[in-house]
Amino acid sequence: MTCSFLPSLESLYGFIFVGGKFSHFQQRLDFLRFNGDFIVMTTIILIAGGILSAFTMSLFKLIDLNIAEFYMMNIGIWGLASAPIIGTYLVQTNPQIINKVSPIIAKLFTPLVLVMLTVFLGTILFTGKDPYNDREFLILFNVLLIAVMALILFSLAESSKNESGFWTISLLLGLAIVTVIINGIALSAIIFRISEWGFTPNRIAVLGSNLLILSNLLMVTFHLLKSIKKPELFVLAEKSIASFLPIYSLWTAIVVFLFPVLFGFK
Repeated sequence: MTCSFLPSLESLYGFIFVGGKFSHFQQRLDFLRFNGDFIVMTTIILIAGGILSAFTMSLFKLIDLNIAEFYMMNIGIWGLASAPIIGTYLVQTNPQIINKVSPIIAKLFTPLVLVMLTVFLGTILFTGKDPYNDREFLILFNVLLIAVMALILFSLAESSKNESGFWTISLLLGLAIVTVIINGIALSAIIFRISEWGFTPNRIAVLGSNLLILSNLLMVTFHLLKSIKKPELFVLAEKSIASFLPIYSLWTAIVVFLFPVLFGFK
């Protein structure tokens, strides 16, 4: 449950971002876009910083000076910590740059992730791995689910401010359907583990999260399916995302603040 503190801080930041106005769906979508843009820009900064660091240490190594430990302890660590701050600043002050990068990232990774997940689900049948009896595999399965769900939310938020044609909607629909299947497997696995070994705070937290994500995904999938014939209905898929943000925040608050009391801080 300790890992839930990060989502709780994100929920608090989201509340501040929208100015405490829960009813404004557009501001919620803007918050999703900001998070996606922030991740993209921060990742670019980290990659560039990593290349610069490797190049710098290699240059000094050519003159027989190994500065790796000194560099990482005195320069690298500061660069790593400042990357999110610089990323936030660039997103807020240079929207014209990130507005060109984020849609490309979304369009590039959506089909790639869809192919990867389809192949992944197919190969599970031949590897003998399953999330029902393998706890580590179930954890990775849920991390994968959250990552893909985040990609869907980001892609939908980015598509909403650009033209959403048949190809874009079809890709998002395919990704949503595959993610529903993954969520169904993860959900059945956690229910199986609860039936076999009983309730624990972590299992209940994961169960609630999976149920919320599945509900949200089904709504998104339904609206995307309708958008295939009527693209103007794409806005309903966006609203289904925005409508669930307070619910995610409420569940996070319950897990972080109420679960420790209910389970005796165990």
